[in-house]
Amino acid sequence: MTREWNGYWINDGKTMCAPADWVGAAPYLRKTFVCDKAPEKATVFLCGLGWHELYVNGQKVDDRVLAPVVTQYEKRDSYIEYDVTGLLKPGKNAVAVLLGNGWYNCHTPEVWSFDKAPWRDWPKLLCDIVADGKLLAKSDTSWRFHESPIRFDALRNGEHYDAQFEIPGFADPDFDDSGWKPAVQCNPPGGLIVKEDLEPCKIMREYEPVDKKFIFSYQTVYDFGTNLTGWCEIEVEGARGTTVKLEYAEQIRANGNITQDEIGMFVKKDGFQTDTYTLKGEGVERFHPRFTYHGFRYVLVTIWDQETKLRSIKAQFVHNSFRKVGDFESSDITLNRLQQITMQSYLSNFTGIPTDCPHREKNGWTGDANIACETGLWNRDGHGAYTHFMRLLADTQRVSGQFPGIAPSGGWGYNWGSGPAWDSLLFEGCWQVYRFYGDDSLARELYDNMKRYVEYCRGMSEENIVRFGLGDWCHWNSRGIAPVEVTSTGYYYSDTVRLAKFASLFGKEEDAKRYTELAAAIRKSFNEKFYNGDGTYSTGVMTALAAPLFFGLAEKDQELTAKKLAELVRANSHKADFGILGAKYVPRVLSDYGYAEDAFQLITQPEFPGWGYWVKCGATTLWEHWNGCSSQNHIMYGDISAWMYQYLGGAEPEFEHPGFKHFTLKPNFVSQLSHVKMSHDTPHGKLQVEWKREGKSVVCEIQIPEGCTADLVLPGKPAEKISGCCTRTVEL
Repeated sequence: MTREWNGYWINDGKTMCAPADWVGAAPYLRKTFVCDKAPEKATVFLCGLGWHELYVNGQKVDDRVLAPVVTQYEKRDSYIEYDVTGLLKPGKNAVAVLLGNGWYNCHTPEVWSFDKAPWRDWPKLLCDIVADGKLLAKSDTSWRFHESPIRFDALRNGEHYDAQFEIPGFADPDFDDSGWKPAVQCNPPGGLIVKEDLEPCKIMREYEPVDKKFIFSYQTVYDFGTNLTGWCEIEVEGARGTTVKLEYAEQIRANGNITQDEIGMFVKKDGFQTDTYTLKGEGVERFHPRFTYHGFRYVLVTIWDQETKLRSIKAQFVHNSFRKVGDFESSDITLNRLQQITMQSYLSNFTGIPTDCPHREKNGWTGDANIACETGLWNRDGHGAYTHFMRLLADTQRVSGQFPGIAPSGGWGYNWGSGPAWDSLLFEGCWQVYRFYGDDSLARELYDNMKRYVEYCRGMSEENIVRFGLGDWCHWNSRGIAPVEVTSTGYYYSDTVRLAKFASLFGKEEDAKRYTELAAAIRKSFNEKFYNGDGTYSTGVMTALAAPLFFGLAEKDQELTAKKLAELVRANSHKADFGILGAKYVPRVLSDYGYAEDAFQLITQPEFPGWGYWVKCGATTLWEHWNGCSSQNHIMYGDISAWMYQYLGGAEPEFEHPGFKHFTLKPNFVSQLSHVKMSHDTPHGKLQVEWKREGKSVVCEIQIPEGCTADLVLPGKPAEKISGCCTRTVEL
């Protein structure tokens, strides 16, 4: 939603003509205005880029952080509506904004070249203040600005805060700002200014240290017991001018000190994941950064002055303030632990947008988001967040239809780091939002983007086979990687099928016919190219066997192919012989074709490589590689949580009856489990499935949302249509 603005863009007068390696302090901007009376309704409309904090009459307006969420700034910029009704008073009032760089001004060089992004500029704001339908104030050159104590802030580097520069009362109505300079009118960022409508980032949980280790007399490493995203808040007391340094990491060396070697290699300058606080020397002082965030389990605190005392330290977990909508538990400890660490990874990698990791990159890698989408929607209400990110992704699309591998992108990732397995996030996001919520508005909005991408793949194909893009990423064994043409063509087919179904849903019958025929041609070519005639496809590795069944590409011998896959998994002792794509395909395909027992063993077995191995190693989040090298907080192996809901709980939303109005319920009573319980808050109410073994029977208790129905499929029983609450007993 857009609006007509009265104000214009202002900042502190900085221009990009300054030296490339120079960055100034984060600015305060403030304005006083008069209210005739206490308003019945008052709103501050604010677009403050890159990130901002809003204060009214000396008080921070709300508890959101890292606002607004990043966009492709030259295409779209987000404003926020702040309700300030209770903060305004009759007479003189003040509004103040603290601006940080965020994604908008990535001024430190890194390998993704965001310092060269076409939108990059100094922080700026646009603001209207309205009460009871009357404009009270707007952004213009009557605002005043001053440097803040934040002397340096960078997305991937950290924040340097010098309390000696604090300005007490800077946001108070009676503060004397005569020594401040007038704000300067500046150029707009260039994008369409739209209302932000998603769950904002907040501090969602705090952790106390579980351990600490003294490295030197002036250095201590604190362990918070789990990987997380956010920062540390400290309370410190000492002499004026003393600096406390905090360096964040997720791994430690044998001597107990931190290491950033595995996550800091892509940032080229100005340090990495490091905050500093310089004391003003006035009793106990409190600090946490405002315009950066980190991925960490450990923090190294350095205080050179031995008289300065760290009174307290805690980690603050920052992520989108999603409403929890799902729960899963079982009788298996490993499975439960995997659900926990998957959610810790998912939330750690949703700081405004879905990311690949919260430390090294913070990038919106589309492949990671594609794989984890269903897991996210089963567990959290991500309707607004995925809508925001799909629009951001659409804004990165070239006229040709091409996407980059990351969103946002300053130009990096179009010719490496993308391809159908990554780009198909556009289709996955629209598809799953429709299935889970019954809302087709996003798919309607982005229909032309989807169509353009399918046509792009058509142009890039040869005899309907697509050979470009990333494939089964992060496989531990290069000999076991499925050919990229298998997985890329699979996504090309899936995208085309989904486009045809959306076309039919929207009454675009010509398109529906065109893309149904194209999908059939892709399927035919795929089988001619890759089917070996004996139930195997291509090279016969796990991902190559699973992909045709996962995508619905296999034309014949599907049961034989599934059997071959199960035999291969067993022959490999249920160890994972695949990368991130196979990690989604293989457990699902096994379960679809009657081998849920094998899928369960694959997921829970404790030896390398596999998810259970991570649990055995004490992982608190999902790792990037099966062996734990590099990042230890990635979500791209996280489809296992969705597998738990869909195959153990047995529920899955349907395209034909979206929003769980009608669905199939087919739980798998895996023999190694004595108990499973799952629940999910659908748009129509709670869905709950619980089953328990009682001797040689399984008792299944089911709650269907009001007004919804399900086809219940249980072993040895005919399918039946159910609604409401019911209990069924199955003799095994």
